[in-house]
Amino acid sequence: MENLDYKPFWDETIKQIKQNINASEFGMWFARITFKSASENSMTISTPSNFISEQINQKYRDKIKKILDSISGIDFEINFVVEENKEIISENSEIKEQKKEKSIEKEEKKPHPNLNSDYSFENFVISDNNTFPANAAISISKNPGKNYNPFLIYGDVGLGKTHLMEAIGNEIHNTTDLNVIFTTSENLLNEFVESLKETKMPKFKKKYRNADVLLIDDIQFLQNKEGLQTEFFHTFNALYDSKKQMVFTCDRPPSELKNLTERLKSRFERGLNVDIKPPSYEARYAILRKKLEYQTIQIDNEIIDLIAKNISSNVRDLESALMKIIAFTEISNEKVTKEKAISLLKDVFGNKRQKNTTIDKILKVTSDYFNIPISDIRGKKKTQGVVLPRHIVIYLAQEMTEMSTTEIGSEIGGRDHTTVMHGSKKIADRIISEPSLETTINTLKNKIKEITN
Repeated sequence: MENLDYKPFWDETIKQIKQNINASEFGMWFARITFKSASENSMTISTPSNFISEQINQKYRDKIKKILDSISGIDFEINFVVEENKEIISENSEIKEQKKEKSIEKEEKKPHPNLNSDYSFENFVISDNNTFPANAAISISKNPGKNYNPFLIYGDVGLGKTHLMEAIGNEIHNTTDLNVIFTTSENLLNEFVESLKETKMPKFKKKYRNADVLLIDDIQFLQNKEGLQTEFFHTFNALYDSKKQMVFTCDRPPSELKNLTERLKSRFERGLNVDIKPPSYEARYAILRKKLEYQTIQIDNEIIDLIAKNISSNVRDLESALMKIIAFTEISNEKVTKEKAISLLKDVFGNKRQKNTTIDKILKVTSDYFNIPISDIRGKKKTQGVVLPRHIVIYLAQEMTEMSTTEIGSEIGGRDHTTVMHGSKKIADRIISEPSLETTINTLKNKIKEITN
C-alpha cells in the first residue's frame, strides 16, 4: 500500500492531546514520539523505548484513536514501533557515545575511589521535577568551571541530589584527567579537626585547593562550625578565582542556613542554585521501571502502579518498597499479587496522618529548623520571622495529625478556628507559587517522621 502523507492528522492529534493533559504528563509520554508512516487505514508511530510504547498503549491508545479518527474521518489502526529518533537524542545518549569514543582512544579508567559508580546520568530518570537540575548537571560535566559555578542542588532527602552530584564527578573523572575530590561535610570537619590536632593544616589546604572539581555533600552541616567556615571561605575563593568547578548539596536553600556566616552564604548563592522536588506519579512509575531493568525478577505493572501511587515522598522510599517486593519474590519463589503487595507494604503505605505525630514534635522540629523559641511561635509576636514558622506549624498539624482546628489553635497560644484556617491556607497558597517553601515543608515533614518513628 502507498505510504500516504497523514502526518498533519497526527500533528493535530498531538496538539489536542497537549491541550487536554498537564505539561509534565505530556513531556513524559509524548515529547519523544513521532509520526513514522501511514497507509490507507493504518498509522505507524515511532517511540524511543519499549517502556514508553507500552505505557502509551495502556493509557492513551483510546484517546489518541478517538481524536485521530475524528480529525481524519478514517478508522485508523495505530501501531507503535520502537526506533531511535536520530533527531531527538537525549543528553544521556550523547554522553554514552562520548564514552564509547574515548574508550577506543585509551583504556577505561578505574572508578573514582570516593564516588559511587552506580551514580551516573545514564541511570538517572529525568522528569518534570528535576529536568532543570539534571540538564544543568550534564552541562557542567561537559564544561567544568565554565558553566554554573558554584552549582548548588537543594531539596529534601532521597530526591536525587547526591546522585546528580556524583554523576557529575563520575563523568568528569571518566572523561578527563581533572582532579575530582568528593567529600561530605562531616568528613571535611573530621579532616579539619585532625589537621589542627596534628599540625597538618598546610596539607589540608593543599589537598582541597588543588582540586579541579570539588564536590561537597550536605553543606547544612557546616553550620555552627566557625573555624571550618573560615578555612572553607578561603578555599572557596581560591578555587573560584582559579575557575575550578564546585558542586554542593544541601537540604534547604542557602538563605535558610541561619548559622552560616553571611560571607560564606553569599558565596554559595553566587552561582546556580536549583531545587529538586518530589517526583510526580509518572516520574515515580518510570523510576521503578528503570530500577527493574537491573533485576532478573519480573514484577507486574499493577504492582509498580500500586507503589507509584502510594509512595510520593522520595526516590529512596520507592526503591525500598520495590526491593521488599523483589526480596519476597526471590525468597518465596511466589508471584506477588496486588493483595500480597498491599499486605507486604502496609506499613509503608500507612496514612500520612500518623497517630504518634504530636503538635509538640511539630513545634520542636520547626523551632529548631528556624532557630526560634517555641514560646515565640505560641506567643503574640507578628514579625515575619515568627509568623511564617507559626503558620507552618499550623499547616503541618492539619496535615500530619488528627487534631481539630480548635485543638490546634489551643496549642498555638489559644488561637481560634478562623485564625488556624487562615494560617494553614496562607501556607497552602504560598507553596503553589514558592517552590522553596514546598521544599522546606517537605524537609520538616521528614524530620518530624524521623523523630516520630
